[in-house]
Amino acid sequence: MEDDVRTAHIAWSRHGGEPGMLLLHGFSDSGACWDPVLPGLTAYAGAVTLDARGHGSSGLPDGPTGTAANAADAALVLDALGAGPLVVIGHSMGALAAAALAAARPDLVRALVLEDPPGPHHTLAADGMPSWLAELQALDLAERIAKGRADNPGWPDAEFEPWAVSKGEFDPRFYDLPYETGPSLVDSLAGAACPTLLLYGEVARGGLLAPSDADDCADAAGGPFRAERVAHAGHCVRRDAPAAFLAAIARFLQHGVTQDLAG
Repeated sequence: MEDDVRTAHIAWSRHGGEPGMLLLHGFSDSGACWDPVLPGLTAYAGAVTLDARGHGSSGLPDGPTGTAANAADAALVLDALGAGPLVVIGHSMGALAAAALAAARPDLVRALVLEDPPGPHHTLAADGMPSWLAELQALDLAERIAKGRADNPGWPDAEFEPWAVSKGEFDPRFYDLPYETGPSLVDSLAGAACPTLLLYGEVARGGLLAPSDADDCADAAGGPFRAERVAHAGHCVRRDAPAAFLAAIARFLQHGVTQDLAG
């Protein structure tokens, strides 16, 4: 079952049964970019995916963008749904929002899974659309898919279409609005008491989190914390190593952090 819904400016979807998970995508992706791993995740519970403001089918309201805004949008959706606490899984930009949500609204977050967030000392660029994204937007869908395949030959075939579609959906007006960095990753983790799993790739393959950054996160965490560096993966851990990604989450869930997850 998939239900497409809209709350204010945010487009979101339900997948499977009673929601037990919230999935937050990374910059220039969309909620549909979780589709290839949804079967492995909804084996545990239903999931909610949403499009961040300016991404996918969501609107772009006036006002600052950034981590705090994305966390507030996630809370808006969960409050409208009457759901929580949930396991919140976030990638990159979405991981920062997930951690901020856990710190600000612990009633909504049962546990965190963070997929290669920007490290504590990494700043997201907010001074104009990156050239790589502008180049992708100039291509048609078939050309974007072909480029995705050429640049990422190890990704599963199911990844390319949602990835390519999302690049065309990104609203370039995003860069006309003020960007507020919001709470840092370590500050959010310090304020989050829930169990947290950090999955990160190799910097040499494009990962944004170094082992020393993972150590800083562990030192700051306000709740149970574990970090796993995923071999042969870069920034998109679930795309580069989907089996390892899902296996790590399965171990995390089976350690009791989500007892009675499915209701």
